[in-house]
Amino acid sequence: MPEFMDVHTSMKGVTQEALHEAHQADLAIQADEEVNFKHAWADPDSGMVFCLSEAPSADAVRKIHERAGHPADQVYEVPVQAV
Repeated sequence: MPEFMDVHTSMKGVTQEALHEAHQADLAIQADEEVNFKHAWADPDSGMVFCLSEAPSADAVRKIHERAGHPADQVYEVPVQAV
């Protein structure tokens, strides 16, 4: 299944607890779109949040984030990785 990195740009001041809660909200409904959210990272100073997932499409990732209450600003497929 393809992997995706999505970006949220307006989460300035996000705490570890808030990031965890947002991630849990995604996990609770991810199966509805066959998404597997793997990890999330945040920079509270800039408000940037990055999420890595496996999904059938970028649209599936967008749908879950929107339903969970934190729409992604961008979603990128990442077909090439260094190991």
